[in-house]
Amino acid sequence: MNAGFLGIGHYTPEKVLTNKDMEKIVDTNDEWIRTRTGIEERRVAADGEDTSHMAYKAATSAIEDSGVKAEELDMIIVATVTPDQPFPSVSAMLQHQLGATNAAAMDVGAACAGFMYGVITAQQFIDTGAYKNVLVVGAEKLSKITDWKDRNTCVLFGDAAGAAVIGPVEEDKGILSFELGADGSGGGHLYQDQQDAIQMNGREVFKFAVRQMPESSVNVVKKIGLKEEDVDFLVPHQANIRIMEAARERLGIPAEKMSTAIRRYGNTSSASIPVALSEEVKAGKIKEGDLVVLVGFGGGLTWGAVALRWGK
Repeated sequence: MNAGFLGIGHYTPEKVLTNKDMEKIVDTNDEWIRTRTGIEERRVAADGEDTSHMAYKAATSAIEDSGVKAEELDMIIVATVTPDQPFPSVSAMLQHQLGATNAAAMDVGAACAGFMYGVITAQQFIDTGAYKNVLVVGAEKLSKITDWKDRNTCVLFGDAAGAAVIGPVEEDKGILSFELGADGSGGGHLYQDQQDAIQMNGREVFKFAVRQMPESSVNVVKKIGLKEEDVDFLVPHQANIRIMEAARERLGIPAEKMSTAIRRYGNTSSASIPVALSEEVKAGKIKEGDLVVLVGFGGGLTWGAVALRWGK
């Protein structure tokens, strides 16, 4: 039995912040944001709504979709760089909220690649037979570490959570290959400063991402002996439409076969891939038996990708 996706779910806050709204906050405009990033709007969590709240809503949706009961979860992994507080972990808080009394719990900090790190970690526990059902959540309240006076970064980020229950699936389904990586020498290009605000060298991050995302996407397909044209759907980290297009063009798949949730939600860091995946599955764009590539990159610098055959 391979490890695969038994259930998927997501949550986005109610408040919508459009590009027109951003024009009132900083010196920018809708056309500039759309043409350079692909973002049209993003969501912002309410004042009393923290990362654990969003994680809980996404998790309950994924658990319901999976048919697995909370008490049947063996482990909870939450990928986040915006926990409610340094400790206890969001995963431990979530374990209590869900009533998942039999689950171990840990947080993973790999920024925007966090969900990929979480999924691949879950796969290892399942493949060894140590655990059967693992809940993986990507949840971020980036609005609380966004400098709303920095026109180069504040237009990019949003709040959201996405979740998946990873467990045993049929032999020809599930995760078929993966790639994880890091380059700590690039840590200074994307980080949180002493004032708790996101700082980014956009040019350097862009150069890294347009190389790494396409390369990792191709690598995980080649590892299973298939070709780029065999990919049915691509779910990249929703950071910048130009970076995403570079990965899509390298795989040679049509535009309609790539998720572009970035238009509605912006960059939601570790939540971006599970939110986009959840939307595409629920819309029927990802179907049973499809070969799907998930790929992300983030601060660290970190990256991760998987090739999987969708289905239970």
